[in-house]
Amino acid sequence: MTASVTPGGLPRRSVLKAIGAGAAVTGGAGLLAACSKGLKGTGSTGDSGTLKIGYVSPQTGPLASFAASDNFVIKQVTDALSKGITAGGKHRGVQIVVKDSQSTTTRAADVTKELILTDKVDIVLASATPDTANPVADQCEANGVPNVSTIVPWEAWFFGRGKKEGESFKYTTMFFFGMKEFTDLFTHMWGSIGATNKTVACLWPNDTDANAFRSGFPPAMGPKGYKVIDPGGYQDEISDFSSQISRFKAADAELFTCTPLPPDFQTFWKQAAQQGYRPKLATVAKVMLFPSEADSLGQLTNNIATDVWWSPSHPYKSTFDGKTAQQLADDFATQTGKQWSQALGSVYSLFEIAAKALSGASDPKDRDEVAHQLQTMKIEGMSGQLDFTAGPQPGIAIQTPVGGQWRKGKKFPWDMYLVDNTFNPDVATTGDLQPTS
Repeated sequence: MTASVTPGGLPRRSVLKAIGAGAAVTGGAGLLAACSKGLKGTGSTGDSGTLKIGYVSPQTGPLASFAASDNFVIKQVTDALSKGITAGGKHRGVQIVVKDSQSTTTRAADVTKELILTDKVDIVLASATPDTANPVADQCEANGVPNVSTIVPWEAWFFGRGKKEGESFKYTTMFFFGMKEFTDLFTHMWGSIGATNKTVACLWPNDTDANAFRSGFPPAMGPKGYKVIDPGGYQDEISDFSSQISRFKAADAELFTCTPLPPDFQTFWKQAAQQGYRPKLATVAKVMLFPSEADSLGQLTNNIATDVWWSPSHPYKSTFDGKTAQQLADDFATQTGKQWSQALGSVYSLFEIAAKALSGASDPKDRDEVAHQLQTMKIEGMSGQLDFTAGPQPGIAIQTPVGGQWRKGKKFPWDMYLVDNTFNPDVATTGDLQPTS
């Protein structure tokens, strides 16, 4: 079987049908599908015994770097589930249906409706950022379909969807971290770098993600003596950041943080260098998380710092087969020729969680019961220990990131060095924190 491939390297459309209980991957309407020799499936997609897992991510568009490792993870999970799972007292096959949000909220909502109404999936998974995770979760909540998302700050996911303290969702859950973890990590790195002032340049656009940072960072920064320089929200995909750069230079902001779209940061950082703004330490969020972004900036990448929630150095293992984080990263490099990505661990864990929720339900076709499994889940897998009962709000599991910096690589152009494990000492550091410029 041959699958056509999109410009992003993701196969467009194919259906694996099979002989026996196993996993199949289906892509609909120009989306990801997988086809592997010897892979066993479950028969027709209408088989009531087959469990269907929907997955939505930004495979194309300005957020595509978040989904660069999806194809590999889907193949890994398909292989791991090739013999099916036991759920509700029966041995059942598993089918994965993948959709591309195209980095837009409208498309994310539309393809989630397709998964629910046309593909009739039993659970929907989503990654990454509020642009994909929020509209997917909203559709799942409205239609009573279990959902778990990742790589989205919890405040942007929870408050960004209209909830207040003490309220809860019934069907939608997520794991990642939020403003406390970001500010703890970033302010610790700022305090360690020896800046002569505590003025922080903040580049926050006018979107759900950045508004969570705009609300969460200043209250945490003020008591520690940091001064916020926020030129105000701007529209995504602007081409000229001269006014923001002028504000940062005039304030002599030696520290810098941001949450723009990845292409927007590339534009900003190049213009900042051209206009002579070089902060002593840049700690960025939402951007410079993945090797492709580091490669695109070239020399300007050196010592940019960011949050790292998963790496080959994290002491975590798969619930499917015991594979370690290091082995997963090595397999990715061997099979794709590319460098590991933080999204590897997160997306892998989405499927670990889905499999546990479905297999833990007495009836995996009962959406309320599967949703309850998610809300009460405690699991230790490829993303470490995740407890969805612990809060900070119902159905949210918190990870604790470490600090990382990009430096010249050995095998690849740039490597991510882990430089601050203050808040997660189980993860070994691989370098020391250094000034960005």
